[in-house]
Amino acid sequence: MESSSSGSCFQGTVYHWVVLFAVWLCGSQHVLSQKTTLEPKDKFLLSDPPIGLFDPIEISPSVLPHNPNPVEPLSPMYPNYTSYDPVLTGKCHVNFSALSYIIDKTASDCSIPLAPLVADVICCPQVNSLMNIFQAAYGTGNATLVLNQASANACFSDIMSILASKGANTNIPELCTLRPSNLIDASCPVKDISSFEKIVNVSKLIDACSSVDPLKECCRPVCQPAIAEAAIHISSGGANMFGSSSIPGTGNVAGIDIVGDCKGVVHSWLSMKLSSEEANSAFRVLSGCKVNKVCPLEFDEPASVVKACGKASSSTPSCCAALHSYIGTRQKQIFVTNLQAINCATMFGSMLQKAGVVDDIYGLCDIDLKDFSLQGCLLRSLPTDIEFDNTTGISFTCDLSDNIAAPWPSSSVQSLSLCAPEMSLPALPVSPKSGSSGILWAIWRTRNKMAIEKTFPSNPLEALHSGMTFIQKWKHGSYY
Repeated sequence: MESSSSGSCFQGTVYHWVVLFAVWLCGSQHVLSQKTTLEPKDKFLLSDPPIGLFDPIEISPSVLPHNPNPVEPLSPMYPNYTSYDPVLTGKCHVNFSALSYIIDKTASDCSIPLAPLVADVICCPQVNSLMNIFQAAYGTGNATLVLNQASANACFSDIMSILASKGANTNIPELCTLRPSNLIDASCPVKDISSFEKIVNVSKLIDACSSVDPLKECCRPVCQPAIAEAAIHISSGGANMFGSSSIPGTGNVAGIDIVGDCKGVVHSWLSMKLSSEEANSAFRVLSGCKVNKVCPLEFDEPASVVKACGKASSSTPSCCAALHSYIGTRQKQIFVTNLQAINCATMFGSMLQKAGVVDDIYGLCDIDLKDFSLQGCLLRSLPTDIEFDNTTGISFTCDLSDNIAAPWPSSSVQSLSLCAPEMSLPALPVSPKSGSSGILWAIWRTRNKMAIEKTFPSNPLEALHSGMTFIQKWKHGSYY
């Protein structure tokens, strides 16, 4: 009897351990499956982009990236650096604490992982604005608008050290083609405040640049011509004061851009008269006008596309495969704005036309504007910044331009102007109820549901500039 009882007890104990082992095994498998879904290959890891990581992602409202665990919110991306106290030269006599607002913004916009990817449209414009404002801060106590060579070397080093200590990329000078000479403006003959204010119509300059309209300045400029006029006046030492804004024979001497250096002096003076926020806002808008006029992508010879698409068979799968493959390699370079994407599409289309491609292969192969930007994210044409907080991590805003077809250049249009009133932008998505109105989607995600709000901007250019904003947070390459 005892033997039977002890055997039964033993069997019960064995069964108990088998059950525990099974529970443990299931739990381990669950943990492993969770771990597998979070492998880096499924995320957008913001570092130097390895080959093959940045494939296009569909971001139309009806086709959002699949989340393998939809109940849980996607993990925010946080900076992987630790701030520290920078080692300064001790030779730059500026109160850096008074510039903390603009320095922090610049460090954020040029953060270590993102700077190479947004250098053209976010990081470098913000760094250039910082340099202008810093130049003014230095000159305020010295009644001057520029730095001498020794001070420029020391201050430039200190600025870069402070930015790096706050998480900025250490390659900013190379990314943005910056050097200490940017603080000197050596060739401009006017370098002190007193001389500047005697030569320039300062009230006119302040009126033009104290409040720069981001929607109008690029097409109907007010501040830009005022800066150019002031720069031309001081570049000639005051000749033709308040007269024509065009002075023959001034501007470049032996390869030196005198007017360009004098524009730096004008920027410095404006930074003294405006608050840091006002000056930064103005400089960012002016930079935006410049960068949105060009395509920053590099297009090498598209021989494979021309070969596959150059004949009447351009609608065949081989043509579209070659086109998507070629554009896919361009897409992996950097983020571009919606207006830059239009420029890139037009420029590349012109290349193909000159090589003998006649058909509109953008339309045949469903090429959209988003296909020209990294991860299919088009940045806004208006100035934007990298945002960070403890809850959402690092994020920035992308435009909902994914449904806009890339424009195939017309043979009758020699150049593209986004300001011409007769220019027709690519067709916007159309609501069945609204007829011809464009559609604006504002999408946000909560823990357990997604809400979608639709509004309908009436003007296509206004929609591209300010309305058609796809509010999205980049969380390791996913949409939040």
